[in-house]
Amino acid sequence: MARLPADARRAALVEAALRVMSRDGLAAGTTRAVVAEAGMSLASFHYAFASRDELLRELVHRVVGHELSAATAELPEGAGLADCLRAAAAGYLQHLEAEPGAEQLMLELALHSLRDPALRPLARQQYRAYTAAATRLLEQSAAATGATWRRPVPELARLLVALVDGATTTWLVDRDTAATRAVLDAAVGLFVAEHADVPR
Repeated sequence: MARLPADARRAALVEAALRVMSRDGLAAGTTRAVVAEAGMSLASFHYAFASRDELLRELVHRVVGHELSAATAELPEGAGLADCLRAAAAGYLQHLEAEPGAEQLMLELALHSLRDPALRPLARQQYRAYTAAATRLLEQSAAATGATWRRPVPELARLLVALVDGATTTWLVDRDTAATRAVLDAAVGLFVAEHADVPR
């Protein structure tokens, strides 16, 4: 492989790690497996990352970025708040169908981190990233529609993360996209009715 700049090498290793662990699970994502997937040497890994934990932190940010991009890719112009959030849910569900291994990995990573005190900060960082992404979505949707939230947005973002977490886990178990879409649609309606003031 041609010599890559440090940023490009880090990005290639993160994508390789995501492929390995989405396909084979968290435990399979050893540094040797990752560099083999990336077509790099073990020395290249240690040049790019101080540790596997640092790679995992970067992987979390990459996946959350993909999730947010999927949720915000097609927010309809001129639509109301509920329609914006339903479009975001549809975009996320499409991402979930396309990348189930990545989402299963994120759940696996969170639960594994909770059992290892040294990795527990990684789970906290993962959920802080989820909450930040949900906060951006709620703020962006409200600004685009002229709506206002009745409760603090960080509090609502935490609620939104809990809703999406549950929907994700259930979908990973039964792969029932129609049922998950119906649940998310109903959840959006309740969420907006309970927590938002929308223009008439």
